[in-house]
Amino acid sequence: MPVGKPHLSLTRILQMNLGFLGLQFSFGLQQANPIFAYLGADEADFPWLGIAGPLTGLIVQPLIGVMSDRTLSRFGRRTPYFLIGALMCSAGLFLMPFSQSLLMAFSILFLLDVGNNITMEPYRAYVNDRLREEQRGFGFLSQSGFTGLAQCLAYISPFLLVNLFGVSKLAAPGVIPEYTRLAFHIGAVLSLTTILWSIWRVPELPLSADERARIAALPRGFKSTFAEIFAAMREMPQAMRTMGWMSLFQWYAMCCYWAYRVPSISMALFGTSDGSTQQFREADLLSGPMGAFYNGIAFVAAFSMAPLARRFGAVHLHATCLVLTGCAMITMPMLNSEPPMWVMMGIMGLGWGSIMGNPYIILANAIPAERTGVYMGIFNMMICAPMLVFAGTMTFIYEPVLGGDPRNALAFGGVLMLCAAAAVLRIRTDGETGARVPAAA
Repeated sequence: MPVGKPHLSLTRILQMNLGFLGLQFSFGLQQANPIFAYLGADEADFPWLGIAGPLTGLIVQPLIGVMSDRTLSRFGRRTPYFLIGALMCSAGLFLMPFSQSLLMAFSILFLLDVGNNITMEPYRAYVNDRLREEQRGFGFLSQSGFTGLAQCLAYISPFLLVNLFGVSKLAAPGVIPEYTRLAFHIGAVLSLTTILWSIWRVPELPLSADERARIAALPRGFKSTFAEIFAAMREMPQAMRTMGWMSLFQWYAMCCYWAYRVPSISMALFGTSDGSTQQFREADLLSGPMGAFYNGIAFVAAFSMAPLARRFGAVHLHATCLVLTGCAMITMPMLNSEPPMWVMMGIMGLGWGSIMGNPYIILANAIPAERTGVYMGIFNMMICAPMLVFAGTMTFIYEPVLGGDPRNALAFGGVLMLCAAAAVLRIRTDGETGARVPAAA
């Protein structure tokens, strides 16, 4: 592994993870802005229209994981993928708000999500490569913190553009609003500049001579890449296998939230979920500050969880957060006024901060260092697969099972979040390795 890993200051750890701000701002924009609703998509089609993210993640991340584990370049193992992915992501963000049809938006979303996934997997491995074991907990939780901050900014940006900068909130049916276009262009700049800052300020460490020789001796080509993925799956640590059920339930639940958050708020407060109505746009603009609040809570919670995880273990802490999140998702659709919705959003922020940090703490010390990239990629498959299951099933159960009501879809996600809490308690690691977070400093 990299020679002489130095103890990094908290400031350096934050700088190395700053790229997550731009990366997750991009994901936040996709969640906060109902592009497909603006272009006239039917609610029942939302799940499969959003299939680009999980499908590209399922395919791209394991491949990039193996490739980055085996890359020897003058720029390092992970850095080339950071740069390529950031450029693709920026291009997708710039082009998305110019979409004139559902097909055009659907196609650009693939470009955007391929770029995101090329960057995402090596970034997780980069933390494992760069930090000592006693600092990894803070490293992963700081990524979770930047996720909360980035998505907070992504959710609030349309609201701020309209209310502080006077951008019009009016748009003709089938046209993406101006405030959405500007928010996406801000994201295009952030996606590239934050990644560049991270790799400039905290570059990868040089590999040892033995490690370079080991990598150079590995077979090349797509056949060996796929062989390595399947071999890693066969030899997967038991703790990681058990995490699959947790991922299935929690990510299906989050898909329910992302797809039906705005329609659910619109139905609860205004009695309509029609994307062409002014009431829906009001609900969309209201959901921005609410989403920003929940992601702001996630930002604070992620950094606050490190001492709690050290004391109680990441497994039990994560289970508790999932229980609270499930109860909030079940309760939210029953509300018909704003103030209690803000409370539920705050509780969801606790869960989101945990989801983006604690599972990686559990995973990090359960996997062999030489396979960090491929196992991080395989773990992402456990995230993407539930999203594909969501896309393949929600379309068919939305009307007959959930009554065509987005509020029921949100409550259904809450029940699944409770199932995820039960599943996470089944995770066992040897001597709680990876379940407790070492001190950050």
